[in-house]
Amino acid sequence: MIKVLIVEDDPMVAEFNKRFLQEVKGFSLSGIVHTVKDAKDYLKTAKVDLILLDVYMPGANGLELLKFIREQNRKTDVILITAAADKEKIQTALRYGAVDYLIKPFEFDRFYQALMRYKVTYHFFANTEILKQEDLDEQILSTDQKQAQESLYNLPKGLTRSTLQSVINVIKSKGNSPFSTDDISEATLISRVSVRKYLKFLANLGVLEETLTYGIGRPVNLYILKADKLEQVNRFL
Repeated sequence: MIKVLIVEDDPMVAEFNKRFLQEVKGFSLSGIVHTVKDAKDYLKTAKVDLILLDVYMPGANGLELLKFIREQNRKTDVILITAAADKEKIQTALRYGAVDYLIKPFEFDRFYQALMRYKVTYHFFANTEILKQEDLDEQILSTDQKQAQESLYNLPKGLTRSTLQSVINVIKSKGNSPFSTDDISEATLISRVSVRKYLKFLANLGVLEETLTYGIGRPVNLYILKADKLEQVNRFL
């Protein structure tokens, strides 16, 4: 079993990640801590294969823990699960050797994909002493390159070009006005659940700016089109 430590300051989010982890075979939860200091103390006495790590925490941030792990030459891998979406933090995490980076909020499918990809790599190295180039290319390098190449042009699973085009057309008609999932759903006659997936996809591309608005009742996600980024969508249409 792959032993996992969750490092997350928000107890509710930590519990959420714990439940996600329990849905994936081959992984066992070693522990949950809420600060970088507690994580360092935990690693002194426990062997951990993988850390699910947040960036934003009180005191030292998650990137400092990642740096510490590398400086100590610990045989521990790290997947970032965080709301930190700026380029500098992502690049820093990758340079320190993070094996994956999940930006909140994310779907379970993306979490599952990250863990399964890690499991393949983990067992490959655990069961192989001498590596051949073709084995390395087949199991690790070519897979990542193929997935990266496909992700440039292929829509995520469950999305279609025709529906994306319909959503884009309505978004363009909104101009600079903010809009919600409900607004797009009513205009396209597409379910709110489906529309939400398209809006999240466009937000991740940088085509939409997403904000959480609090009013009467439940919070609402509002989106604004970033017209100068629309060209990012062209390759998917």
